[in-house]
Amino acid sequence: MFSQALTVRADSIARHLETVFLFTKNDVRTTLIPVTIFALSVAPRYDTTHAWHAPLWIWFHLLQFNIANQIQDPEEDRKNKPSRPIPAGRISVDSAADMRWVMIPVCLLLSLWHGTQALLASTVFAALTIWYNELHGDKMGLSKNVLTAILGGCLEVGATVAAGPHNSCIDKAGALAVTLSSTVFATTLHAQDFKDEEGDRLTGRRTLPTIFPKAARFSMMFGIPLWSYGLSCIWKLDALSTTAFVVYGAFVGTRFVMYNRVGADKQSCKFYSVSRNITLEHTKVKLTTDLYQLWYALAHLLPGYWRFFYGV
Repeated sequence: MFSQALTVRADSIARHLETVFLFTKNDVRTTLIPVTIFALSVAPRYDTTHAWHAPLWIWFHLLQFNIANQIQDPEEDRKNKPSRPIPAGRISVDSAADMRWVMIPVCLLLSLWHGTQALLASTVFAALTIWYNELHGDKMGLSKNVLTAILGGCLEVGATVAAGPHNSCIDKAGALAVTLSSTVFATTLHAQDFKDEEGDRLTGRRTLPTIFPKAARFSMMFGIPLWSYGLSCIWKLDALSTTAFVVYGAFVGTRFVMYNRVGADKQSCKFYSVSRNITLEHTKVKLTTDLYQLWYALAHLLPGYWRFFYGV
C-alpha cells in the first residue's frame, strides 16, 4: 500500500516536472545552449565548479518569460502549438499565471546570490518580460526585435556572471561581447520569423517579414556576411577562420532570398503541385532558419576565441 502511494506520488512529481520543462523545451536548442556557450566563453574568471550555474540561471529566466508568453493567447496555441503544456491540458491558464508571477521573486533571489550585476540583469529581464507580454510589445516587428535583443543581452550578462566565482563582475571584453551579440540579434532576429510568415499574415501579427517582405530577406543576404566579417575582425580571427565564417554567412544569407515564399496565384488545376511546392518551400525556409541558428551559435564562440588567444 505504501509502495503504491509512493509510486503514485513519484509519477505525479515527474509529470509536474515534465510540464515545467515543456514550457522551455523549444528554447533549449535556440537559446539555452548558445547563451551557455557564450557565458562560458566570455566569463573573465571561469570557475569549472560553477559552470552549471550558467544554464541553471538561464533556464529559470526562460521559464519566467515563456510562461508569461504562453498564457497570453492559449487559443492560438491550441491551433498552432498543441503540444505546449496549456493547450495539451497539463496545466490550467490560472495555475500557469500563478507560476508566472511566482517566478519573478524566485529569479531575483537566485540572482541576488550571484551578485549585483546578475540581480540587475534579472530585474531588467522581469520588467521587459512584462513589456513584451502583458503590454504587448511583441506585436510590432521593430519593438519585438529590440525587446528580444535586450532580453537576450540580460540572459548573457546574468549567465556570464553566474559562470564565474561568487559575486563576480563582467569585464570590458564581456560587455563588448554582450553589446555586439545583442546588436547582431536585433538586426538578424527576423530570420526566425520567415518560417511563420504565412501564419503571421493570417493572424495579423506584424513582423519585419510581413511588413517589409523583400527588404527583410535582402537584409539577411547582406547583413549576415557583413556581420560575419565584422565580428571576425573585432575578435581577431585568423584568415582561414574568417574566410570560412564569412562564406558560411553568405551561404545562409543567400538562402533567405533564394527560397522565398511560393506565390498564391497558381491555377486551381495545379493545386496538388502547388501544395507540394509550398510544403517543400516551407521545409527549405525552416532549414535556412536552422542554419542561421547555427551561424548565431558560432558567433557566440568568437569572444572565447579572442579570450583564449589574446585575452589576459
